[in-house]
Order: sequence, then structure tokens, then C-alpha cells
Amino acid sequence: MGNSLKAIVAFVPSDECQKYLLEDLEEMPVDKMVDLSGRQLRRLPLHICSFRELVKLYLSNNNLAQLPPELEQLQNLQILALDFNNFRALPLAVCTLKQLCILYLGNNKLCSLPLELRLLQNLRTLWIESNCLQQLPEVVCELSLLKTLHAGSNALRTLPTRLRRLHELRSIWLSGNLLAEFPSVLLHMPSLEVIDVDRNAIRFFPSLAHLPGLKLVIYDHNPCRNAPKVAKGVRRVGRWSEESPEPRKRSGAVIEISLSERPSPPPANKAEPEAEAC
Repeated sequence: MGNSLKAIVAFVPSDECQKYLLEDLEEMPVDKMVDLSGRQLRRLPLHICSFRELVKLYLSNNNLAQLPPELEQLQNLQILALDFNNFRALPLAVCTLKQLCILYLGNNKLCSLPLELRLLQNLRTLWIESNCLQQLPEVVCELSLLKTLHAGSNALRTLPTRLRRLHELRSIWLSGNLLAEFPSVLLHMPSLEVIDVDRNAIRFFPSLAHLPGLKLVIYDHNPCRNAPKVAKGVRRVGRWSEESPEPRKRSGAVIEISLSERPSPPPANKAEPEAEAC
């Protein structure tokens, strides 16, 4: 079905038109995964919520702004993708899915996250990039098992000090924000392996040599006067990285990170790396 026809049919709320968009998806697939990405959906068909053994649900790249309360029936759901939609608030039904370990919320219009998000204590990976966040919601600091946080392309100027409670956090991606200083809370998070502060407004970097778990720091495209000092074996990506020793003059080469290391918006099928699997 062409995208233009899908867009027209999406405005018609009848069950027949919705089935047309779903291409007659009436029974739960054997692999317990439903991918409805890019279907121009404006509402989630209720019969999807009857697939109680569903493990993965991909709703990316639609026109969703809300979800039905019946979503809470999907208590076995582990992966939920809501990125590239029109959500201005996270539907509270999502916060009832206590088995969720990967949640994609990027490229929406979120300005905050509800306190009920704290109920998702199995969450390991959270994507909230490309929203309207002016501060990192404090509730994120209560996700005790969180390992990966993607919060790039927002309007963050600082990070909450409570973030240091996330002892399991291994990688934090903050590129494209409004950070004028390196977030001091990250200096007290020894388990971090990856720190990405690319494309911010940081002028000075403190030493990161004391962080024992650090493997990669990305600091390119900042108006910095120095490179962050790191321990031996830690890769730096940016001006005056390990490939080009830090000079006295600001004429060092800019090193680009390879595509394999820079996070990108999750693909439609959301193939999860083993490290982030539930």
C-alpha cells in the first residue's frame, strides 16, 4: 500500500480501514513480535492489546499521540518502540508494563516524563533523544537497572546530581544539547564506559583519568580549550585526541567517530545488540 493511500485511510476510524492499515493482522505472530512501524496509524487497534504473550511491539514512525489504557494487558512486553510519533506526554499505560527493558521514546514532543516511570524497574535502555526536554527528568534517576541512556538533541543545560545513583549505567549519550560545562555528576560515576557530549558548548574539560571503567569519550564539536585527560587505553574522539597529541595552539585535527560507535535512531526492526538484550 502506498504511503499516500495509507495517510488518507488513517483518517477514517472505521474498523475496516484500520484492518486495511494492519494488513489483516488478527492473530499474534509465533515470534511474539508485532511491527506496525510506518503504517500512518493515529490510534493503536485494541485487538493488539489482546496479544497478552507479546514480547516486542514496534510502533515507530506513525501519527500516534495517545495509547489506549488496554495496553496494560501486555504484561509480558519487554521492548516497546514509540519513537517518531506525536506524543506530548507519555501515556501512563506504558508505565504499567513492568517487564519492559528497552523503551524507545525518541523524536516525539515530550517536555517531561511522568513520575510513574519509576515503576519500570526492569528498564535497561531508554531512548529520549530529539524531544523538548530542557532538563533531564529526575524520575530517570530512579531507574536503578538502567545501563544505557540516550538523551541527545534536547535542550539540556545540566544533569541532576541524583544521576549518580544509577550504579549500573554504562553509557550516556548527550550530544546536541546546551551543556556549557562538563556535567560534574559524571565525575562521580565510576561504572561509566561511554560518555558522549559531542555538539555542546563546553569550553573546558576536567580530567576523566580517575574513572576506572571508561572506554570511550566523545567530545567533538565543542569550543573547548583542552581535551579531557583519560587513563591509558581510553579512546578520545575529538580535537587533540590520542591520534593527535594536544598542542599549545588550537590547531589540532578533528577526529570523526566511526559509524559503528555513534548511536543512530533505531531502525524499524529495532535489532537490539546483545549487550542491551533483556
